[in-house]
Amino acid sequence: MSFHDASVAAYLQILGSLTGILTKAEAHCTAKKIQPEVLLGARLYPDMLPLSRQIQLTCDFATKGCARLTHSEIPSIPDTEKSFDELKARLASTIDYVKAFKPAQFDGADARDVTFPAGPDKSMTLKGQQFLSHFSLPNFYFHAVTAHDILRHNGVEIGKRDFLGVS
Repeated sequence: MSFHDASVAAYLQILGSLTGILTKAEAHCTAKKIQPEVLLGARLYPDMLPLSRQIQLTCDFATKGCARLTHSEIPSIPDTEKSFDELKARLASTIDYVKAFKPAQFDGADARDVTFPAGPDKSMTLKGQQFLSHFSLPNFYFHAVTAHDILRHNGVEIGKRDFLGVS
């Protein structure tokens, strides 16, 4: 499996599934007469980030993961989304960004040094393989699963097939 396939394909599968999940969440709000802001601000626990931020972070880990692995410029994307439509637009933009990466850009990425922020005033450097498997993908999946779980916990009828994008 190429390094491009190990990263880009994984990001695209889940970004696409989150678009479908948000569509179901929006329909749930309409059917149950729930204000969308309630669901967008929902959390699994008070000290956890809300649904909207989970989606933003999922997008960020895909975008920044590809950029860092290919030593491309990291785009600056403000976190301003306040509606399902805006979050779906961010997902669509992220999908377009990730799709634009070509396999050749990932040649040798597994052995490249990847430096990234690791807290305030700190950075960390890992080889690309470790960065992808120990940092980027785990964080990407964590925020995507948390978004799914927030919606499921709040009664949106979604399951594992929705998360995998095969429903």
